[in-house]
Amino acid sequence: MTGLTRAKKNLKYEVAQVLVHTAAIRDRIVWIGEGATRQPVRLIEVQAHGTIRRYLTNALDLTRLPTAHAVALYRQRWRVEDAFSITQRLLGLAYFHSSAENAIQMQLWATWLLYAVLIDLTDAVAEALARPFAEVSMEDVKSMSLRSILLGGLLLLALGACSKEHDAPKSTAQPDNPLSAQTEALDKARQLESQIQDAAQQQRQRIDEQAR
Repeated sequence: MTGLTRAKKNLKYEVAQVLVHTAAIRDRIVWIGEGATRQPVRLIEVQAHGTIRRYLTNALDLTRLPTAHAVALYRQRWRVEDAFSITQRLLGLAYFHSSAENAIQMQLWATWLLYAVLIDLTDAVAEALARPFAEVSMEDVKSMSLRSILLGGLLLLALGACSKEHDAPKSTAQPDNPLSAQTEALDKARQLESQIQDAAQQQRQRIDEQAR
């Protein structure tokens, strides 16, 4: 069975083999423990933003578990905690809107369904940007999605207004510019579309900056 965990700062070890050694990454096979508990493990040290993170794994074969994969795999261990954090912080599950049992169940179901949709949308954005899923901000995806919904709603309202104007009988009290309301709605829709494009561009720039 393969294990992966964080290493303590005061870990005592003896270096047996150096696998990777760069300015930011050190991957070595070391001996830990004493007596009957003495065993070889991989000690992976990654330096980022002035902080050194240490990981231990018994997967000694670098070809089967590359250094970058080991670090990424450890992050995946906390996806459950991330899911609860996202539903509370972004989707409003930090508190219940009612004390009734049925209302609580409905809120839970609706929130987790929305979370599943958000995951799919984020995955689609990551695929479109050719970036790892973890590098895409769910908060930005949620904001872009809400703007898209507003855009679609405004377009539907504009089309509905045009249809009503077309079907309505003409009157002497009809305004000079009957399409002014529709034009205003379409202008707002275009503004929202521009905001969506700007948000997407900002997302790409943030991802590119993080990748450098």
